[in-house]
Amino acid sequence: MKASKFMLFGIFFIGISAVEAQQKTSLTLTEAIDMAWSKSNEITLANTKIKTKKLELQATKNNQYPDLKLSGQYQRLANAGINFKLNQSSDPQQMPVVNQLMVGQLNATVPVFAGFKLQNSIKAQDYLYQAEMANAEQTKEEIALRVIEYYANLYKAQKTIEILKENQKSAKQRVKDFIELEKNGIIPRNDLLKSKLQVSKIQLSLDETTNNLKTINFYLTTLLKLNPETQLEIREADFADFQMTNVPTNELPALENRKDLKALQHQGKASETSVKISKGSYYPTIALVGGYTALDLSNVITVQNAMNVGVGISYDLSMLLKNGTLVKIAENKVIEVQNNEAILTDYIRTQVKKAIEDYDLALKQTVVYEEAQEQATENYRIVKDKYDNGLSDTNDLLEADVEQLNSKINKALAKANSIQKYYELLSVTGQLSQSFNLAHK
Repeated sequence: MKASKFMLFGIFFIGISAVEAQQKTSLTLTEAIDMAWSKSNEITLANTKIKTKKLELQATKNNQYPDLKLSGQYQRLANAGINFKLNQSSDPQQMPVVNQLMVGQLNATVPVFAGFKLQNSIKAQDYLYQAEMANAEQTKEEIALRVIEYYANLYKAQKTIEILKENQKSAKQRVKDFIELEKNGIIPRNDLLKSKLQVSKIQLSLDETTNNLKTINFYLTTLLKLNPETQLEIREADFADFQMTNVPTNELPALENRKDLKALQHQGKASETSVKISKGSYYPTIALVGGYTALDLSNVITVQNAMNVGVGISYDLSMLLKNGTLVKIAENKVIEVQNNEAILTDYIRTQVKKAIEDYDLALKQTVVYEEAQEQATENYRIVKDKYDNGLSDTNDLLEADVEQLNSKINKALAKANSIQKYYELLSVTGQLSQSFNLAHK
């Protein structure tokens, strides 16, 4: 009896879990993008790279500080023989026993001049740090656009299913009506079969769209790190009720705001600074040196407070022959970055041009689809009246119904498509993540 109770409780809780897993979750587009920015693996990786570059910059700056080294030795000697050249005594009984040596040293080196390598290394590392931050911003843009694409496609699939189900109801009702008419000999059996065939076609479209919806839903929940069983529902007010403002009309905003272009520009400055670093090897290295030494050789000598201060100069003569190649390598890397920047600039211009044209086309299609939906609805009404009065056949009726269905779907998706194209235009001009950041202020 107790076992039965436990089983009932288990089944009850399993049922609750199943219901919760199937519950639909609604997210606004802004909430979805925020969630992606906070949980995306790509964003986490980008932020980690920024931290790494910041630490590398700090490590380079640390080279400005003095090098301070402390060392000490203790050595046990095996009764070393000592021969003092200054000691004229030949009596071996007077010679000390030397069996240990202790040495302690503290040395400091302060860099003064190294061919401007240190200052330029800090500048180069700072440019690379800024480039990494720009790359992270570009990653945010790409993640936001990916969320928008999934979000828009999910909305389109949901809207299509909604319209198909409405049409499916009327199509099934038509089949029921045709069955009665066929029984009474008012219509031929062929007309009944055509109406049933239309129901089957609608079901196929519904199945295909449902499959697409499940796939897109999985992609979006995976990106947002949600339970894969979560069913996302896009409310029309969260997506379709949207005003598109400040629409870019040329490539100037892109050349000013694109983060991938800014990253290349920072990398170019770092490469130019690397040329200066390479040329710094032609100069000598100068440093201030100082130290303190303490020594004790048992029974022989004790040295305390032995301090020294001076200037150290070093010059690698071999760099006069070797460094020319290193400088040329650095200069060629500058040219590589400049070429990449030129290629990216041309690509950005073509991206912006295409995005502008696609957005304009989407707006035109929205107007046309609205007119087409009105025309298809009126056409179906006229054909239906004619059919009811025996002035048109079943083919005309079903064809008008299909056209009306397609016009409803096209109109419903046209607005979502124009919004998606608007966001794509913001993305290629580098203003997408900025628009969502402003929306939070």
